[in-house]
Amino acid sequence: MANTAQARKRARQAVKQNAHNSSQRSALRTAIKTLRKAIESGDKAVASATFLTSVSTIDRIADKKIIHKNKAARHKSRLAAALKALA
Repeated sequence: MANTAQARKRARQAVKQNAHNSSQRSALRTAIKTLRKAIESGDKAVASATFLTSVSTIDRIADKKIIHKNKAARHKSRLAAALKALA
């Protein structure tokens, strides 16, 4: 348990920040799953449009350092390869 006022405040902030970061990670996973479903459906037009929004989401979350930039690049690369294989 936090003993000082400063430590108590940091503990409160940590809980709030953890909740925010968790929701951001969830949004990332949702974007990836949405694109995977679009690719599996076989509709290239829908998949291409979804790819742009998913990449935007991945970049935004990487910029906030919620995930590492290399992990973001890996996701984008694999999703782009899957989209390209659809053609």
